Amino acid sequence: MAERFTIGVLGRESGVNIETIRFYQRRGLLEEPERPPGGIRRYAPTHVRRLRFIRKAQALGFSLDEVSELLALEDGRHCGEAERIGSAKLATVRDRMAQLRKVERALAMLVNRCHRNVGKVCCPLIAALERAERNDR
Repeated sequence: MAERFTIGVLGRESGVNIETIRFYQRRGLLEEPERPPGGIRRYAPTHVRRLRFIRKAQALGFSLDEVSELLALEDGRHCGEAERIGSAKLATVRDRMAQLRKVERALAMLVNRCHRNVGKVCCPLIAALERAERNDR
C-alpha cells in the first residue's frame, strides 16, 4: 500500500500550512479523503503533488480560480486550453511590467530632481505627488 499522511505531515511535505489545506479543500482544489470510522483522514502522495502544483502556480501569479481551471485540465489532453490560460497570464504580467517600468522612470526622474534641488524649499518629489493628488480629485 502506498504511503499515507496525516494532514500535519501533508502540510510539512508540501510546504503548505494546515489551515491553507483546509481552505483549498473548501474551494474544491483538493479532495478531502474519507475518514475511516473512528479514525483520521490519510492523504496520499498525489495530494502532496497537487498542493505543490497549487503553490507553484500561485508563485507564478495565477489566481486560485485560474489554478482551478488548470487543475481541471491536468489529464494532459487539454494542452491548448492550458496554453490559453498561460498566455493570458503572461500578457497580464507583461502589462504590469510595462506599467512598472513607467513608474520606475517617473520616480527616477523625480529622485534625480530632488538630488539636484539641494537647499531649495520645494521638494520636486513631494510637489509632483501633491499635483497628482489635486489632479485625481
